[in-house]
Amino acid sequence: MSEADWQQALGLPVFAGLSAEERDRLVALAQRLVADKTFSGAAGMPVDGVMAATIAAQAVLPILHLGYDWYAGWQEVIVYPGEFVPEREEVDEAGVVHHVRRPLSGEAWAGGPLVLSWGDVEQSGHCEGYNVVIHEFAHKLDMSNGAVDGLPRLASTAAIEAWAAAFSPAYEDFCRRVDAGEATELDPYASESPAEFFAVLSEYFFEWPEPLFTAYPAVYQQMQRFYRQDTLARLKGQAHDLAAPR
Repeated sequence: MSEADWQQALGLPVFAGLSAEERDRLVALAQRLVADKTFSGAAGMPVDGVMAATIAAQAVLPILHLGYDWYAGWQEVIVYPGEFVPEREEVDEAGVVHHVRRPLSGEAWAGGPLVLSWGDVEQSGHCEGYNVVIHEFAHKLDMSNGAVDGLPRLASTAAIEAWAAAFSPAYEDFCRRVDAGEATELDPYASESPAEFFAVLSEYFFEWPEPLFTAYPAVYQQMQRFYRQDTLARLKGQAHDLAAPR
């Protein structure tokens, strides 16, 4: 990849406020990701330098102060031109198997590939609360403790307890509000499961932290401690459209 590829990738608003040292560290991590993982195009679409740099730069933003080892243990990033429709078998409560085809913008497999829609990647990084790259890589962080449960690997029992004390009531409150049909500051998709709650809130944490901080300040504080970044301070002064759709 060329210097121009990296300059274009780093021109996104999501990187605003990073110091020169942080930008250098981010590029080094992104270059390592590109060297370490296979970037494969799907449905006949090649992955060029700008695409790989754009994905990699956003992917390593969450691990900027965590270290590259958080992305160890898997090998491939697959990129589709747009939403992809995998076929799944789901078993309902009655034990009936259903063949399901549901369009997806991204998908992360434990120990396996991470899949992205390039059309959705192009919508990411604009500080509007939507980032499919961060969302799917947050799932990879979530998987680090051996489960997909909204709890990444933390350093101590006390840290786990503090995480649960912030996240559990916030998730319950958010699900209640979504179920009641209330308008919410955050994407209702976060109510799908604790894992999606963590992934969606990670999008907001890096893209548009104000609604997250307003709705659930204790959760923001836990994410600030985990990611070792204060995005609210870093992005302060950036323009946000409060009515911007996801």
